Amino acid sequence: MAQLNYQVLKESGYDGFVLEQAPEKVMQFGEGNFLRAFVDNFIDIANEKAGFNGKVVLVQPIAQGLTELINQQEGLYTLYLRGSEKGEKVDQKRVISAVSRCINPYENWEKVLETARSGELEIIVSNTTEAGIVHDTESTFDQVPPVSFPAKLTRVLYERFTAGRKGIIMLSCELIDNNGKELLRCVNQYIDDWKLSEDFRRWVNEENIFCSTLVDRIVPGRIRDPKEVESLNAKNGYEDPLTDVGEVFGIWVIEGPQELEDRLPFRKAGVPVIVVPDVTPYKKRKVRILNGAHTGFVPGAYLAGFDIVRDCMHDDTVRGYMNRMLYEEVIPTLPLDKKDLEEFAQAVQDRFNNPFVNHELMSISLNSTSKWRARNMPTFLDYVKEKGSLPICLTTSFAAYAAFYSNDVQALTEQGLICRRPKGNEYTVSDDRYVLEFFYSHRNDSPEELIHAVMTNTEMWGMDLTTVAGFEEAAGRILKTIREEGALKAFGECLE
Repeated sequence: MAQLNYQVLKESGYDGFVLEQAPEKVMQFGEGNFLRAFVDNFIDIANEKAGFNGKVVLVQPIAQGLTELINQQEGLYTLYLRGSEKGEKVDQKRVISAVSRCINPYENWEKVLETARSGELEIIVSNTTEAGIVHDTESTFDQVPPVSFPAKLTRVLYERFTAGRKGIIMLSCELIDNNGKELLRCVNQYIDDWKLSEDFRRWVNEENIFCSTLVDRIVPGRIRDPKEVESLNAKNGYEDPLTDVGEVFGIWVIEGPQELEDRLPFRKAGVPVIVVPDVTPYKKRKVRILNGAHTGFVPGAYLAGFDIVRDCMHDDTVRGYMNRMLYEEVIPTLPLDKKDLEEFAQAVQDRFNNPFVNHELMSISLNSTSKWRARNMPTFLDYVKEKGSLPICLTTSFAAYAAFYSNDVQALTEQGLICRRPKGNEYTVSDDRYVLEFFYSHRNDSPEELIHAVMTNTEMWGMDLTTVAGFEEAAGRILKTIREEGALKAFGECLE
């Protein structure tokens, strides 16, 4: 069977949107599954529905990558967005034609610089992993190419500046706080290191817009079942080793001036991309609702006998507990429109109910101590401050966390703390070593003794949690319920 390209796609009878030729308006550092299922998908829709008429030039960020394969397929690849929306199964196919080509800068750095000098370029996007935005003193102006991504970007911008071109919109997608601001800081450091002109510095800082962004879409990336791959190839009429898979939910929050709403093609295209003056509330929304829901119910649900997230959403008690936590305890503490927050929470339930993803509870449970502190504890403290009472679901989640780390402890090994859950199988708790040693040393504590010890461990929480009125007594009582009657009983009591 023929491999995907424009001619093969035409012969296959595909009747979806295809844009074969257009100006290269976007340079993208990163050619992996995430950006292709997220940014390039949105640009492809903008080409179809907003007349953007722009192609994306991919730049391979590391020495090994997909350049050769992408160019063999003339930039084309098949994207499947799969999941659940309002309880209904969704499986959408789209052939993405937004990509023109991919450049390997380790072999063709001059092609990157040539693209930088183009008058058609408007946007640069990056996702070079969390470690990508760093100031590496080993990077030099004359390297081909410079080592770090910010150094490569500085050279690209310098090339553009010396060609007399206008500034660009920089959209940083790396998973770090203030990614755009941090990237600009690194670029300015290279301007210092390389003793570049003050005119260039002024152009970088005044003529270019560096946006911090928040990205949100789970991208498994591959179809792993060979039989499904074979079936899809037969149905499509071509082979596509670049096939990408993402969840149907997605949102991109871009921090920048309001003028970007018109300069970027996304609002007109109707895709879930929003421009806001401050991305912080949206990050808080994601951390406290999406991530906080995971950490809030997973330890207890695992003790109750569940193994994957989707099955939890099919249980009235676990789902009801999670929703009460989100709608009655988390959402009231967040500084965004209530309707927006409730819609996001509804989307979270759909995402957790994704019929295509078997998200294991044990993988979510890794490092639950720091996760509860970052995701759930701020909501807990805000609720207590605002309401003057304890949030029962979040209090239960803390007790369930303590139960998960202490249930029938068997041993402490190099791999972690070995416990046994009520259904009989052993499981390994993974966390910082001091946390595991702490729980092992308290393995014979009563519920009340353990809760007191955990709450007074200021290294874990940055404060003594027993100072929160009534928290120690309530959590101790709930932990006793979990040990004697099960976590599902404790969850159910939150719904009474």
